Amino acid sequence: MTHLPQRVAVVAGGSSGIGLATVSSLLDENIKVAFFGQSSEHVESAKEKLSVHARAGNIFAHTVDVTERSQILRFFDELAGLWSMPDILVYSAGISPKGPRGATPFVEVSAEEWQLVQAVNVTGAMLCCQAVLPHMLERGFGRIVLVGSIAGRTIPRIAGAAYVTSKSALSGLTRVLVANTAGRDITVNLVAPGRIATDMAGPPDSDTNRAALARIPVGRLGKPDDVAAAIRFLVSDSAGFINGATLDVNGGEFAPL
Repeated sequence: MTHLPQRVAVVAGGSSGIGLATVSSLLDENIKVAFFGQSSEHVESAKEKLSVHARAGNIFAHTVDVTERSQILRFFDELAGLWSMPDILVYSAGISPKGPRGATPFVEVSAEEWQLVQAVNVTGAMLCCQAVLPHMLERGFGRIVLVGSIAGRTIPRIAGAAYVTSKSALSGLTRVLVANTAGRDITVNLVAPGRIATDMAGPPDSDTNRAALARIPVGRLGKPDDVAAAIRFLVSDSAGFINGATLDVNGGEFAPL
């Protein structure tokens, strides 16, 4: 059992996949949850799906482009006016561009693709952490979880170069944040999902997913709820002495280099 007192959480990229499952999980713990996504259609769809979990006044949703610092700051300003600055930040926003042949071969990756992936997957995380950290430092309390990937932890099989590099960078960002929050009850951790059945992973019966399934000892693809459960634990009081860690959520697929 985890213990999650009444707090305010922000889930970046909370309108779909792992982020949406995390929003739902935290709402079930009676936490006030604010989330955002880049697509207004996805945000509205998420709000409808979450209506069965949310109590009146327990949810705040917005459309935000994480590559735009001004939009991030405006979101947090509105949140502070409505509730308060968050005690918890989960950064699950991410993109992994693919074409008809899958991920772009390294020698064909354009500067534009590279820069966009880093902007969403890494710079967006940095900007969100910059927005919340002064308030966490002032309070002396905070929980931050960054969503990485197995692709950033092993020799990549199918992920593109820009995506792999971005997810590896989040490990470094985690360590930087730990160093910058020392002496306070603030923890910063990374979850590294394996093959999770989300829209980004494609159809469950695709050749790629069937190949991944053969490498997973538990015999199934992961679910967004599997990762959300790990995140819920890391932001709870039960995980208060876990800091700077990477929690692999991959069914046993992973062997570190």
